[in-house]
Amino acid sequence: MADKYQILKSVYGYDKFRPAQEELIDNILSGKDVLGVMPTGAGKSVCFQVPALLMTGITIVISPLISLMADQVNSLTQAGVRAAYLNSSLTLPQQRQVLSNIRRGMYKIIYVAPERLDTEGFASLAADINISMIAVDEAHCISQWGQDFRPSYMNIVSFADSLPYRPVISAFTATATQRVRDDISSILKLNDPFTVITGFDRSNLYFGVISDGDRYTSLKKLVDGYEGKSGIVYCSTRKNVEMIAEKLCSDGISAAAYHAGMPDELRSSTQDDFIYDRIQIIVATNAFGMGIDKSNVSFVIHYNMPKDMESYYQEAGRAGRDGSPAECTLLYSGQDYQLNKFLIEKSSEESDADETTKRILINRDMKRLGAMMDYCSGTGCLRKYILRYFGEHSDEFCGNCSFCISGSEKTDVTVDAQKILSCIARMNQRYGVKMVVDTLKGSHSEKLLSLGLDSLSTYGIMKDSSEDRIRIIINNLISNGHIRREGDEYPVLKLTAKAAAVLKGEEQLEINMPKAKKPARVKKSEAEEYNISPQLLSKLKSLRSELAAREKVPAYVIFSDVTIRDMCAKLPQSRNEMLDVSGIGSKKLEKYGDQFLKIITEHIKTTGGAVRITNSDRSAMEKPVHAIADKISAFVPSEEACSLTQLCDMLISITEMNIKTKPVRTIIGDWLVREEYLCESTDSKGHSFKDTTFKSESIGIIKISKVGKAGTPYTSVVYTPKAQKFIAENIADIAETE
Repeated sequence: MADKYQILKSVYGYDKFRPAQEELIDNILSGKDVLGVMPTGAGKSVCFQVPALLMTGITIVISPLISLMADQVNSLTQAGVRAAYLNSSLTLPQQRQVLSNIRRGMYKIIYVAPERLDTEGFASLAADINISMIAVDEAHCISQWGQDFRPSYMNIVSFADSLPYRPVISAFTATATQRVRDDISSILKLNDPFTVITGFDRSNLYFGVISDGDRYTSLKKLVDGYEGKSGIVYCSTRKNVEMIAEKLCSDGISAAAYHAGMPDELRSSTQDDFIYDRIQIIVATNAFGMGIDKSNVSFVIHYNMPKDMESYYQEAGRAGRDGSPAECTLLYSGQDYQLNKFLIEKSSEESDADETTKRILINRDMKRLGAMMDYCSGTGCLRKYILRYFGEHSDEFCGNCSFCISGSEKTDVTVDAQKILSCIARMNQRYGVKMVVDTLKGSHSEKLLSLGLDSLSTYGIMKDSSEDRIRIIINNLISNGHIRREGDEYPVLKLTAKAAAVLKGEEQLEINMPKAKKPARVKKSEAEEYNISPQLLSKLKSLRSELAAREKVPAYVIFSDVTIRDMCAKLPQSRNEMLDVSGIGSKKLEKYGDQFLKIITEHIKTTGGAVRITNSDRSAMEKPVHAIADKISAFVPSEEACSLTQLCDMLISITEMNIKTKPVRTIIGDWLVREEYLCESTDSKGHSFKDTTFKSESIGIIKISKVGKAGTPYTSVVYTPKAQKFIAENIADIAETE
């Protein structure tokens, strides 16, 4: 009989367990209930899947989302595990077949939604089969204090009690405060559970906050640096989702919108397009993502500030699930506070709760919003703030967030602090941060003027200071005890006894302020980052894509990016050596090993196996259009019109080199402008773009009308086969402009 180590190797392709996995597995196998709080990417599913395969009966996994079930079952099936899911995405005949297969003992693991437990048919089936374990995934949903409350989660205990004997109950989540952990344990009635909290830190994630300039400009700049990488852009409203998605599309970026107001079929197809890498970026509300097991999400950008740290950390955590470096950036504006306050109040109005409960929930949510504001406007390590929020300690500087990378400098802010404290005093200590900032900045808002605050001597005395600077100083005055927040729903600022010393000039105040100019983050290609051959990486990924398309599964289900990179690094030449590659078990070796070995063997014959990034690769990175010009005879224009980005991708593909799209697009676009086939233009919001001219149509560049997925019309500049051929014929001249 197989043991846990054999299962880990043969099914998952790993030689050893990650921290806490083995302890949780051992306790489950000994018959104990468990509660595991582990960050996204730490391998929670292994903790219940491994014991499920070693137990005698069936494991029921309760999961909140259909997409999560499909991902997990796809991955298990690919690894040779007998698993299935039972949900509304299946037709009635398919559901009946799954139920019949369960009765016949064909599966070891069954994924269901919590609502399935309430159905009479499933309850009847459950009473007749041997259920060894009930595993609750995304267990924070069980708590009414969590962010995704589902009533049916409350009935899990009733379901367990209805069985002939009580199975082991295991619960897992990535984000849970002490209150939520207590709720999980209490509501599930866990029996003296073995509890593991491995920590909330995810060292592979970079955290950044950007608060300067136009938000879309910041977004576009970030996205341009993520060519070929999958990412999520979160927005607070459906309107913003649709606007940003269409703007990105009009700028030639592969993106699509996703929100709960879209038709189910469109929402489902959009999600599939993202999971199967048919689109690069999905722009979504927080209705998207929970439980999406897409391992190669390289970046998450929040276009608006979320309402609390729990939501932010969970959404940001959808990046870098495979352990690869990933970036999480929040684009912050002071207006986000008002938007979230409105959403909190609207949610309360629509709730069926009584007035007392509504008040409690509003107070709780406003406190969480205040903590989120502090994160965005603070002066310190962002990772330290996150970990402290969840009750953990960390180093003063992590070296992998926007604050630590940009650095800080000690700044004497005594005079500014005196202005702020004086303003609070003259406002009779009756207002919150937003109103204090607006008064100091000299805002002309209707509310401020109606209150007569423009008559104060402190009105406008910091008009030349940025809102961020004022908020940073206020936050420090609060943390140093010169100011306190008072009140829950609408907290106001009050002076403490310590404020007098600053106001009288008896105390100097020095704080760490971010340096004005932040150094640019140097971004390397994937091949440069891991010192592997870009040609081999490209060929292995192409094979993976072909296999995924043939089997109708996402590419990462075949092999993760981590596994592909490990192949490039280890260059296995036999089946036994292939088993040394991270993520390759016996089942996948049998299915795919020979095909990947063939490509690796050919690569070694050609390069001798020692080549990583060659001089020609570096030359192509420095002068990409020259590399294209050298291979242009192999270029075949598309039969359909395409965007400039798509055209550049086609041109790059003929080089078989790891060339980024952006520099090629910039060089070709600038040449077309110089030759007057395009012109620089700006839209009503001041965003720049390349538009057609009187000469455009003569070479086949035209504008066409399109309708976005949300139904909004827009125009797009496209390149017909004639234009593609024209650019190919002139590529040598274009290359001379590099």
